[in-house]
Amino acid sequence: MTKQELAVLNEEFGMISTLDIREVSGVPVIFVSTPDAHARIALQGGQVLSWQPAGHSAVLWTSKAAVYQTGRGVRGGVPVCWPWFGAGDGGKPAHGFVRTRMWQLRETNWLGDQLIIRLGIQDDEETRKIWNHSFDLELQVILGRTLVMRLVSRNTGSQSMTLTEGLHTYFNIGDIANTEVTGLARTLYLDKVHDMDRHIQSGAVSFTGETDRVYLDTDSICVIHDREHDRRIGIRKSGSLSTVIWNPWRDKAAGFTDMQPDEYKQMLCVETCNAASNQVVVDPGKQHVMEAEILVEAGTTRP
Repeated sequence: MTKQELAVLNEEFGMISTLDIREVSGVPVIFVSTPDAHARIALQGGQVLSWQPAGHSAVLWTSKAAVYQTGRGVRGGVPVCWPWFGAGDGGKPAHGFVRTRMWQLRETNWLGDQLIIRLGIQDDEETRKIWNHSFDLELQVILGRTLVMRLVSRNTGSQSMTLTEGLHTYFNIGDIANTEVTGLARTLYLDKVHDMDRHIQSGAVSFTGETDRVYLDTDSICVIHDREHDRRIGIRKSGSLSTVIWNPWRDKAAGFTDMQPDEYKQMLCVETCNAASNQVVVDPGKQHVMEAEILVEAGTTRP
């Protein structure tokens, strides 16, 4: 993005002392500072990179080795996985194609004491070669004492479109070995580490090794009990029937070029999704809305 294009964006969408758009290694990034929170959002991928509410340490995690590069997703924050979640068939990109493409900034505005930022992306000749549908995808980010991310999938074509999707949220935690997740007890999950075996969750989710699970048919609130930081991180959601829990652990993390080997200890993904059998069908002229709200409270006592 040229300096002139950046200046035009700031002229239209910037807010003095609150919001400005800067270039980070060729990638335009929105920097936000309000009395309630600080945040960064990349226009590439429509990716929320950071969110830190007042009085708390950073809630989202981004790798110290993350690469900011045109056409490449950033390791951390909240990558948008769409129109499929997981590996792509026939050599198609993993987690879809929108997470590495440039999005449009559509609106920055105050909604009461919250700041709303709208970003969007539409189909074009290149996307239709990969996925032959007409669409308008919008991410609405509402920043305040909580973080709301609303993914709106609109079908602008004449045929129904079937999709899976995810807000692949990386959370900043103190120590994965001293962290657990509640809210998924008695929920069926697919264990991707063990050949997609099916299990029922018993009690809280704890971590002693690589974890990659797709919890199905659940719209429950999840809570991350981050004992090292003495806090609870809640994830409320709607329009989502899958929750994915992921930590690569030592061996897999060592194979990532954009992640330091020991950083797996300070990150945990709890992802708001529609994955596997929880597919979404959007008819012509209709839309589907998937929303996640993140909130933080001091103390790690289970509710």
